[in-house]
Amino acid sequence: MAVLNPEHLFEQAERLIVPPPAGPPRQVFHALLTAVGDELIGKTKRNTLEYGLAYRTLDHPRLLDLCSDVKKPDLPKNLKPYAPAGGFGPEIQALATAVIELQEKRHSADYDPMSRVKTADALLAVELGGVPSLG
Repeated sequence: MAVLNPEHLFEQAERLIVPPPAGPPRQVFHALLTAVGDELIGKTKRNTLEYGLAYRTLDHPRLLDLCSDVKKPDLPKNLKPYAPAGGFGPEIQALATAVIELQEKRHSADYDPMSRVKTADALLAVELGGVPSLG
């Protein structure tokens, strides 16, 4: 099975930040699901059951829970068989932190009428692999 490269996800996010020429913004989460399916199953197998399963397996709560678990000093028993010897490295830890923080920012953007995010802040977040401050 292919190993997911976090850099590919940041590259995809960078492409998705650019506003479309017309119409509503694209769905970033679904683009992430497509990137995961492409990486794990293969772009040429998008019409297969395996691809559909990989795509539908990841949802917002599950991703957030997984990232929270990855950041714990002692992994839950169900994840230990899949963890590398010595635990997850700094790259995966940083990705997990970014996902958690970006999810919090997304909830703020969706549910807080006072929240404002500028395109420049989103671009900076992707460039740094982190999260912009809201202002």
